[in-house]
Amino acid sequence: MRRNSRRRPTGARRATFAAVALMLGGGGLVAANVYASASEVWGGASNQSGSDQVKSGTVTIDCPDVGEKLTDVPSDAKPKVDTELATLDKQITDAYARLASTRQAQTDDPGYVQNAILGPLKDNRAAVIDRIKGEYQQAGASAPDTIGDMAACTGMPADQAQPPAAGQGEGGQPSAAGQQPSNNGGQNNGQQQGNGGQAAGPVASDFVDITTVQPNVQKPAPQSGASTGEFVTKCGVNANGNHNTDNVIVAPGVKNGAHHLHDYVGNQSNDAFATNDTFAAAQTSCENQQDKSSYYWPVVRVQDGTQDFDQNNDGGGKEGNVGKILVAKEADIKFVGSPTSDVVAMPRFLRIITGDAKAFTNGPGNANAHWSCTGFEDKAQLTDKYPICPQGSQVVRSFAFQSCWDGQNIDSANHRTHVAFADAGGNCQNGFKAIPQLTMRLVYDVPQPTIESGQVKNAYAVDGFPEQLHKPITDHDDFINVMTDDLMNQVVDCINSGRQCGGGGDQPPATQTPTSEPSSGGDASNAPGSGGGDQASEPPAGTPGNGETSAPGTGDTGAPAAGGAGGGSHHHGGGSTPKVYSTPKAAASDTAAVPRSASDDNSGQGAGSEQTSSAGDNAPSTAAPAESQTSSGSQTPAGGVAPSAPVQTEPQAVTGGLAETGAHLWPAAAGGVLVIVGFLLLRRIGRRSV
Repeated sequence: MRRNSRRRPTGARRATFAAVALMLGGGGLVAANVYASASEVWGGASNQSGSDQVKSGTVTIDCPDVGEKLTDVPSDAKPKVDTELATLDKQITDAYARLASTRQAQTDDPGYVQNAILGPLKDNRAAVIDRIKGEYQQAGASAPDTIGDMAACTGMPADQAQPPAAGQGEGGQPSAAGQQPSNNGGQNNGQQQGNGGQAAGPVASDFVDITTVQPNVQKPAPQSGASTGEFVTKCGVNANGNHNTDNVIVAPGVKNGAHHLHDYVGNQSNDAFATNDTFAAAQTSCENQQDKSSYYWPVVRVQDGTQDFDQNNDGGGKEGNVGKILVAKEADIKFVGSPTSDVVAMPRFLRIITGDAKAFTNGPGNANAHWSCTGFEDKAQLTDKYPICPQGSQVVRSFAFQSCWDGQNIDSANHRTHVAFADAGGNCQNGFKAIPQLTMRLVYDVPQPTIESGQVKNAYAVDGFPEQLHKPITDHDDFINVMTDDLMNQVVDCINSGRQCGGGGDQPPATQTPTSEPSSGGDASNAPGSGGGDQASEPPAGTPGNGETSAPGTGDTGAPAAGGAGGGSHHHGGGSTPKVYSTPKAAASDTAAVPRSASDDNSGQGAGSEQTSSAGDNAPSTAAPAESQTSSGSQTPAGGVAPSAPVQTEPQAVTGGLAETGAHLWPAAAGGVLVIVGFLLLRRIGRRSV
């Protein structure tokens, strides 16, 4: 038998092999963990690893909007009812925070959401609703019976998909005029995350490449009898950083009543405690000092990991509104006429809110968001998608406010019923009067988001209530008219005589007949809903306008109530104050307000403001950026632009928090320990062999 002469490894060699194996294995763990972590962006902008998607369970909380039903609140009860409505909003915000921070408990206990979150929330809401009923009774009135059944909230499951909305199918193709959207409780794919400085959305399905969207803008034929003039007011872009998280229209006297941050231009004294006297005495950023109106809208942020000034504040990072705040490059504010008649003056201190800050959970009925890109505004307008614009194109937000007024009230209990959109023919109904229609257009330089493996990187989003998951459909806009009577009369005369006014002085009468839609700066349109030069017709005037019923409203007189716990504005960005002219100063020219070609889209301006969640009552228009009717009677986005279909089937989550960070880093830590042990073992072997 042949002798086996192969040398067996000695103990030292075996130890050396073990040490090397430990070091290689530990190094591999460190490298793998670093690679996986490198694809995750702080603050919710992206989660490239895809390992933290919420594929089951409850994404967010859907609660009935009590304020929407309170269309007639006794004046004596109004201040306390407003406060109670704000309490309902805060209860939802707090419940959502618990939902987002207890994922492991929800995994361990299938009944956790119902027993620990939704159940207590129902009890708390029921107590508030009972107090609202009591306020009505003390004022000698009765609250609507329906609110008694609105205490219970539901959880929106992660796998809930919103079907293609009527009026716009896959790819953004419009359906027949008048087709109504589904009143689904919200959009699919809500991104679910913890609070404490992390963004809850948006997700990949909230974005679409604008170049792939089929044309969906409808241009109505011009009509005779229109008031074709335009009046431009130049109030800046909030470069001085006048911000706060209040909303004096819907939550007077309540600090952080909006639960998201606003940009303010025009009136510089708008906060939760402002009154009509406050507005009248305030400074203004508008070049025309007779315009002290307040124009305000939720900010847009890029979720790039930047911590802005409000990272640790209520309404900011503490409620999921994170990232770098973008200042609009252009803010175009314009008043236009009626497609069928002359207009009458707006009353001073008139409040108007357009859109729905809670459209994700309320459904698209009162949504009035319009998103597009410069060069595409006359082709594609999006309601429930953020556009990804091509190189050289900028993101555009545009709004067309209600243009019919009841002739009596400067506000209403739900901030809708005192104003309305015109009907499909451009006429105000139910005795409402045509007023100058406010149109606003905001243009932003936004870093281009990218979609990789179903995840969005470098996302941008509008601020909002945390449970709304930063959906684009929740965009909204607010306006309080504080023009002098003399200036308002000038606006009316300019519009009714067909002139181009404001800014640099009067221009000759307009040669084209506008329709009832706002300016979007598109190729041939003034309307966000159409992007063309003709305004689109709006929903019937009998329809309540969009108010932000998600928060409490002001009294019927429109004067904000005092009291509450906080408020005050925050001036961010250089700390400079807005330029205020000692005498009205004319701008260079009015031509910027005239419809431009696609090549000139980047020279326009626009704006937005705060929207709400109440529902309307009338049929949708065929083209106006108004609102489309749902089963509850609310209206569809005009211009044939209804919420577009989702692309992604799963929500994406972004991770954070000390405990979660530790859970993600333990492989690297273990690998490091193995490397150290291997090195020490190798060193010990080397010493023995000497």
